[in-house]
Amino acid sequence: MFSEIISLECYNTFLVVMAAIALVVFVALYFVEAGYGYLFNPKFGFPVPNKVGWVLMECPVFIAMAILWWLSPVKFETAPLLLFIIFQTHYFQRSFIFPMLIRGNSKMPVGIMLMGMVFNTLNAIMQGGWIFYYGPEMGYYDDWMSKPYIYIGVAIFLFGFITNLHSDYIIRNLRKPGDTKHYIPKGGMFRYVSSANYFGEFMEWVGFAIASWSWASAVFAWWTFANLGPRSASLYKRYEREFGEEFTSLNRKRIIPFIY
Repeated sequence: MFSEIISLECYNTFLVVMAAIALVVFVALYFVEAGYGYLFNPKFGFPVPNKVGWVLMECPVFIAMAILWWLSPVKFETAPLLLFIIFQTHYFQRSFIFPMLIRGNSKMPVGIMLMGMVFNTLNAIMQGGWIFYYGPEMGYYDDWMSKPYIYIGVAIFLFGFITNLHSDYIIRNLRKPGDTKHYIPKGGMFRYVSSANYFGEFMEWVGFAIASWSWASAVFAWWTFANLGPRSASLYKRYEREFGEEFTSLNRKRIIPFIY
């Protein structure tokens, strides 16, 4: 059904366009900070509660992927089902658990929320289109479980997922109730990078790309770095300005240990 609505040629063009837009985003974010979280900026629209913003921003991809999976004729075949479970594990946590754990009364600009909703919907089409429709139709996942890269990819994804959860836990517990000061995160992968949570998320989608072994998932991994790489650089500069030598003496990288 999906491939009858969107031809493979159109889908491949869509992937190229998404990859090109990611390059534009990557460059632009070194000049314009995405104003949410620690870098909150009201110029991106009126503020909404952070919990509401995160749920509305992330749940479209979870819902859309579930619909595409359910409508697929191969939904219970090993490869599509496993990739679906991996993908949805992240987005269930990000859509419905992570927001409920947010402390304080922080806000998210509505513009950031809306841009996230658009990207996440497009990403569901990008990932679901390949995993549930084009890939199986081309026999791409025949003998998939015999390929060693599947297990390597899943292992990297799990490492990233655990790193992301642990890093978020460290960030959440930096402040005591009522405290509004900023602190330098320490412990875990924060020993090596200033944005360990972003490193974890990037590793998740690198692992997913290896497991899926598709251009669609590679474009998503590229999008993840195009968004989080420049943001980690902005956060690094903010830490430098706010904490000075206390931060720089830690000799951390931004998002990739020992590299960047």
